[in-house]
Amino acid sequence: MNEYKAEFIDLHSLKDAHQEITTIGSDPKSIDIMAPKAVHKNIRLHNIIGQDAIIIKQDMLSIGGDVAIPKNAFHLHQSPVTILLIGSLAQLHLLVKKLNRHYPRIQHIAQEIKDLLIQVK
Repeated sequence: MNEYKAEFIDLHSLKDAHQEITTIGSDPKSIDIMAPKAVHKNIRLHNIIGQDAIIIKQDMLSIGGDVAIPKNAFHLHQSPVTILLIGSLAQLHLLVKKLNRHYPRIQHIAQEIKDLLIQVK
């Protein structure tokens, strides 16, 4: 029954994605476009104000990713929360652009995410 030999592969870096996409013979011009879509990263953010967590989640959902937020984030007068961004590198880069359209506190969060993404090679 395993005619197509479906298998999971883990691509932890852009280098891994470039290698895998090259190995299957994709057009070299498409590799830089597809590689960031193939690498998924989870980013934990601490000390996020509830309303910011909700805005970040809405923006990430709009581009196909997600954000795990604690249920008390909807109680806007509670203490800051920890959230988990879930998405591909491409989605996370788009999220940074979207967050930069908001007020300064969220722009600062966007900058921290951007600084972290620079480390992925």
